[in-house]
Amino acid sequence: MSGEALPLLDTLVRVVYLGAAVTFVLGLHLMRSPATARRGNLLSASGMAAAVLATVVLLLAGDGDHGRVVPLAGVALLAGTVVGSLAGLVGARRVQMTAMPQLVSVFNAVGGGAAAVVAIVDFQRLHGDGALTAGVSVPVVLDVVIGAVTFSGSLVAAGKLQGWVSGAPIAFPGSRLASIVSAAVAVVGGVVVIASPSTWLLWVVVLAALAFGVLMVLPIGGADMPVVVSLLNAFTGLAVAMAGFVVDNQIMIIAGALVGASGAILTQQMAEAMNRSVLSIMVGGFGTGDAVAGGDAAAGPQGLEVRRVGAEDVAIQLAYARKVIIVPGYGLAAAQAQRECGELGQLLTDRGITVYYAVHPVAGRMPGHMNVLLAEADVPYPQLLEMDEVNPEFETADVALVVGANDVTNPAARRPGNAISGMPILDVDHARSIVVIKRSLGHGYAGLDNELYGDPKTSMLLADAKKGLAQILAGVKSYVG
Repeated sequence: MSGEALPLLDTLVRVVYLGAAVTFVLGLHLMRSPATARRGNLLSASGMAAAVLATVVLLLAGDGDHGRVVPLAGVALLAGTVVGSLAGLVGARRVQMTAMPQLVSVFNAVGGGAAAVVAIVDFQRLHGDGALTAGVSVPVVLDVVIGAVTFSGSLVAAGKLQGWVSGAPIAFPGSRLASIVSAAVAVVGGVVVIASPSTWLLWVVVLAALAFGVLMVLPIGGADMPVVVSLLNAFTGLAVAMAGFVVDNQIMIIAGALVGASGAILTQQMAEAMNRSVLSIMVGGFGTGDAVAGGDAAAGPQGLEVRRVGAEDVAIQLAYARKVIIVPGYGLAAAQAQRECGELGQLLTDRGITVYYAVHPVAGRMPGHMNVLLAEADVPYPQLLEMDEVNPEFETADVALVVGANDVTNPAARRPGNAISGMPILDVDHARSIVVIKRSLGHGYAGLDNELYGDPKTSMLLADAKKGLAQILAGVKSYVG
C-alpha cells in the first residue's frame, strides 16, 4: 500500500477501535439482565471481531513504520486467526452447559498466557535492539507476572471443576512457604528486571509466577470456585491491558481494563454473597468437596430423623399448590436436569400455579452459571429471581422444591460459630412445605450437614436430580390430566 494511503488506513483502524470500545461498554450494560444478556454478548463479540479484523488488515497492508509483517509471518497470522476462530466456535457449540465453568477457566488461561507471551517476545526484541525503556519494562513485568499466574491458576481451577483435580483443599508440608517464596521471587525478580533488564531473569520471574498460580489455587476448596473463576477472569483482563501498553494497542488496553474492572467488581460481589473476604478465600483451606456422609442414609444431620418420600407424593404436593419456588443447585447442573426442571415449571405454570426460581449468587460453579442453564431450558426470565427478590416470597410459598442445592439453603448460616456463619442464604425453611431432591444426605462443599434436612416440614426424595424430576413430572402430568 502507498505511503499516502497509510495514514488514512491508520485513522480508519482507530475509528474501528473506538466503535469496538463503545460496543464493549454497551454489551456489559446489556449483560446485567438475563433478558438482554445474549444481545449484549453478540454486540461485544461483533465489536471484538471488527477490531481483530482491522488490526490484521493494518498489519498486512502497512509499511515498516506501521508494523507490516513479512509474508511468512502474515501467513502465520491469518492461520492463527482462522484456527483460533474455528476452535472457539466448535468448542462453544460442543461444550455442555454443565461444563461451561471449565471452558471459561480454560479461556482465562489462554488469555493470560497469550498476553504474557506477547510481553516476553516484545521484551526480547526491544532488549536486543537496545530500545527498552522503563515505560515498556514496567508493563512487561506486570503482564508476565499476572499472565503467568492466570495461566497456571486457571488450568488448576479447570481441573478442579472437571474433577481431574480434587475439589477439596490440597496442601502439602511446606506449601504455604513455597507460595510465599514463589511470590517473593516473582516480585523481587520483576523489580530487578525493571531496574536492569535481563532476559534470563525474566524467565525466572515467569517460572516463579507459574508456580505461584498453581500453589495459589490448589488449597482453595470447591465451595470457593465461583469466586476463583471470577478473580482469574479479572486477572486475564489486567494481563491483556498490560500487553496493550507493551505493544501500544489501544483496543487491548480498553478491553483488558473493562474485563479487569468488571471481574474485580463481580469477585467482590461473589465474596460478599458468601460473607467472606477475597483475601480469606485466596488463603484457601475452605471446603471439603461434595462428600457423602457416613452412616445410615436415612439419618439426618446431628442424628435427626428425616422424612423420605416418593416421587408420587411430591407430585401431589406440586399439582395442588398455588405457589411453588424451585431452588436449583449444582446437583441439578451435574445431572444435566435443567430441561426436566424447566418442563416441570412450565407444566405448573400452565396449570395456573405461580412458579419462581430462586437463584443464589454462588449457585453452580461460576457467576451466572445457573441462569445460563435455566435459560437453555427456556425458563421465562421473569420467573428467575435473585436472592433479595425471592426471599420474601418463601413466606407465602406452598412448596419450596430444592434441587441439588445444599450450603445456600442451610439455616446454620444464621448462627455464629460455623464455617458458613453470616453467609446470605435462601430462606427455604420459611416455606409451608419443603421438598429436597438430592442423591444422598451428604454434606456440601463447606463440609457441614444441612440442618434443613431435619426440619419437620422437609421431605427428602433421595434420587439423581434428572431421574427424580422426570418421575415427578410424570406424576404431575397424571394428576393434571
